[in-house]
Formats: sequence, structure tokens, C-alpha cells
Amino acid sequence: MPGILLPRLQSGGHHLADWRREALRTNLWVVPALEALVAVALCAGTVWLDRLAYDGRLTLPTWVLSGSADGARQVLTTIAAAVITVVGLVFSITIVALTLASTQFGPRMLRNFIRDRGTQLTLGTFVATFLYTVLVLVAVSPGPHGDFVPHLSITVSLALTVVDLAMLIYFINHIARTIQLPQVIAAVAADLAHAIEAQGGADACAADGRERGLSSAELLSRMETTGAVVRTPASGYLQYLRHDRLIGIAREADAVIHIPYRPGHFLVQGHPLAVVWPAEAAPHVAANLGRGQVTGPYRTLTQDVSFGIDQLVEIAIRALSPAVNDTFTALTCIDWLSDCLCRITTGWHPRRIHRDRDGYVRVVAYQADYDRLVQRAFEKIRQAGVGMPAVMIRQLEALEKVMERTASLERRKILLEQAELIVNSCVASVPEKADQEDVQRRFRALQAMHDGLPHPRGAADRM
Repeated sequence: MPGILLPRLQSGGHHLADWRREALRTNLWVVPALEALVAVALCAGTVWLDRLAYDGRLTLPTWVLSGSADGARQVLTTIAAAVITVVGLVFSITIVALTLASTQFGPRMLRNFIRDRGTQLTLGTFVATFLYTVLVLVAVSPGPHGDFVPHLSITVSLALTVVDLAMLIYFINHIARTIQLPQVIAAVAADLAHAIEAQGGADACAADGRERGLSSAELLSRMETTGAVVRTPASGYLQYLRHDRLIGIAREADAVIHIPYRPGHFLVQGHPLAVVWPAEAAPHVAANLGRGQVTGPYRTLTQDVSFGIDQLVEIAIRALSPAVNDTFTALTCIDWLSDCLCRITTGWHPRRIHRDRDGYVRVVAYQADYDRLVQRAFEKIRQAGVGMPAVMIRQLEALEKVMERTASLERRKILLEQAELIVNSCVASVPEKADQEDVQRRFRALQAMHDGLPHPRGAADRM
């Protein structure tokens, strides 16, 4: 098939709105910068009111502080020095928390801590107070009626200092809670549950619900023989697909776009990224495809459900390592993995067929298969938990919870296969007969549930 190189994705204009919001959140400068701008505006307003009071056109309230220019400079200098010192302390605590997260939870957890709003607001509040105080200090100057002392602005500086003290107390408590393992695991699970809910929605279809044109199977068959390949411009992880924009691009070219990769897959420069049919529409699609996808150096949870599962699994296998030997943390991860897998219903389809408003197929995309998600959730933990009956029993209990919520017979078989692998591992690695019997008892309960549940017929069995 002929190949067309996709133009390199430009930063800024082609980034999607929701992706931009996520990118802006995952840093430590946006919130402090916004608060600094607010501080500049607040300083301009309070100094303007102080100028009116200095000229005798405004009377300040009685609660506004008063004093000489030298006293004002001393107060403002003290506040600025104290605030910038605390900023260094807050930054140091943040770095310690990030180092601890990288060591204990894995380097992929750093983004979860960086995007924390509590840390960003605390840093921003202190930076804004320091900037406000310095600007007010500069405003103290000689004037035609004596030294100009911005009394209202100084009072506001003291009020901001009280706010900073409250933020410091909040930050210490917030960090103490954030770095606790159960809190970290629950936060990752909440993000994963949100991603599952977002990915489990219906495919784009016609406004009237009708399907027109060739079927997806026929289109994929034609792409294999006469489709044109659009190649990857730069190596990296496929992070995001904006299906509505891809539909618009395909509709403009009267074409169909097949993206065989899902978010989370690593793409190598020059390798195929998409297939377009008919082939003559490929140049238009290649020139505009950058508006509908984002490739970057790391994986994200926006559309990559597997990444959320991998994060929980990574915490679990680190806890099960001989250096840590924290079985209870692994059990907590297994509990949350079962909760997330229970959220995957019959609406979860590996292949997503997206139609335009007239009912024609425009985009064929993919997301993780159910069996791969189950394997990711259980296999590595089973391998790391060799010889640990507590881990095996908890995994079997998790499989039982998921099976209870699973309507598809095919999916139940996948769960039962994982249970059988756990039992085989138990027989091979657990020498104590009583422990083996505990695991076997839990497996028999799971097997009885599988045999006792009704076997649905129809589309659910073909998932």
C-alpha cells in the first residue's frame, strides 16, 4: 500500500481543548502564575485607592493600619522575607513528597502528585503574597505631601500573611494525607473508574440512528487491498484520539480512517499510524490528522484504561517485592482493581465504529480488549505473589466479585481461566496443605458461581 508521512504535530493550535486542560493541570506553574497575575491586579487596585486617600479624595476605614514610611518598609520587608522562606520550605516538602512517590509508588505516579491542586494552590498563594508585598514595597516613595505610604495595601499584605499561615497548616495536613498509600491507591482507582466510564460510552452514530454505506467489515477488507498508509511523524506514545475531529476530517475527504492502534501504544517514527480508504483521500487526511490525535513521550489515563490498571499493579508488585514485603498494600490494590473491572459492562467494545451524522462509517478505532485488561490486572500480581496464600485468596475473591457483575459467558470463562492459573501457582509454590485447602475452597466457590449463574444469549456472549 502506498505510504504518506503525516506532518509533525505542532504545539498549541492543534492540541485539543480537553487535552490542553489536562496538560495545563499536570504542572506546577500554571496556578502560581494565575495567582501572581491576580496579585498584580490586586496591588494595582489597592495602591490606586491609597493614592486617592493620599490626595485627600478618599477616606480609608479606621481598621486600616497607619504609620511612617520607614515602619512600612520594615513591615513589608519582614513579610517578604518570611514568605519567600516559607516558599522554599513548601517547595522542599513538595520535592520530598515527589521523591518518596517515585521510590515507593513508581516513577509513573509522579504525574499524579504534580497535578494535585492542593500543592499548586499552596505554592501559588505564597508566590502571589511575595509578589504583592514586593510591589507594595516599591510603591512606598516620596511625594508632594510627604512620603507616600500605601496604608491599605500594607493592611492587605498582613491579611495575605494570615491566609498564608492557614494555607501552610492546610498544606502540611494535605501532604500527610496525600502520601498515605491507601489514599494514593484510591485516587488512582478513582481516575481509572472515570476513564472506564468515559470509554464505555456509545460510538458516534447518525442523527436518525440509521446506518448507511458499506459495513465496517467490508471497509476493512477494502483497506487491506487498496488503502493508503499514513505514517507516524515522530516516535512516542499515542496519548489521545479526538474521534469527533477524526470524523470531521474523514467526512471532508469522503473517506474512512482506520487507526489500528489504541491510546497507550508506542508508535515508531515512519511506521504506519492509520490506513485511509480510498487511497486518493490520504493526502488530505495526512495533512489534517494531527488535529485529531496527540503523540507524546509518556502514557496518560485520558483514554488509556490499561495505564490505570498498570499503575495499581505496579504499586502491588512493588509492595510484594522482598525489599518491601508489604502484603496488605497489595491486597488493597487487588480490591480496587476488582472495583474497576466491575465497572466494565457489556457496553465495552474493543473495536469502536464511529459514523458521521448521515450514518456513514468514518473512523474505525480500538480500545483495550476485556481479556487483556483482566490479564493485566491479575497476571503480574499472581507472578509476584508466588507462595503467598493471602494474595491468592484475595485475587480469587476479586474474581468472584467481578464474575458476579459479568453477564457475558465468554468473559466469565476469561475470569475462570485466571482463577485456574492462581490455583496452579498455589499447588506449585505453597507447601502447607492447610493453606492450599484455603485457596482451593475459594476457587471452588468461584467455580460454583460460574456454573450457577445464568448463561445469557445474544450479543453479550459474543463480546
